[in-house]
Amino acid sequence: MTEIVFYGRGGQGVVIASRVLAAAAFKEGKSVQSFPFFGVERRGAPVTAYTRIDNTKIRRRSPIKKSDYIIVFDPMLIENADAAGGLKENGVILINSGSARRNFPLSKKTNAFLFDASAVALRHGLGSKNSPIVNTPILGAFVKITKEIGIEALIEAIRENISIRTEDNVNAAREAYEKAK
Repeated sequence: MTEIVFYGRGGQGVVIASRVLAAAAFKEGKSVQSFPFFGVERRGAPVTAYTRIDNTKIRRRSPIKKSDYIIVFDPMLIENADAAGGLKENGVILINSGSARRNFPLSKKTNAFLFDASAVALRHGLGSKNSPIVNTPILGAFVKITKEIGIEALIEAIRENISIRTEDNVNAAREAYEKAK
């Protein structure tokens, strides 16, 4: 079973990203689960969402304690969420940041990827300069880096699950997919 934890803030599209990723995996014939965890429900408050993907029926219903992947929408949440501490051995953390890795309190053995999803979101008019909506670009980077799902399944899931600025979201995901390393 592949387990993914999303950390972000209200308004960044964390819950929708979890749902879209699950929908994309479902399109590829996988069994999926997606659910959020909210603290205080307000814009800017920390939000966590979970996605599970497997080839067989998923029976587990608990929050994910140790994940295969962590996706961090707001790099300020790394310390608060103890994100790197929640990875399984050989797990991967994807951080939305244009900054250098040395600026993050990560162990040298942590498999970390940094990708500036905010810049991609802004190029496609998703959100504002102060509050870019990074869910689709970070998912594009995630599928490129991990190869857990194909980009076409992701694009189809975006078209079916995001009704506002759909093609801008599709284009942002494609750009991120093409640029992620």
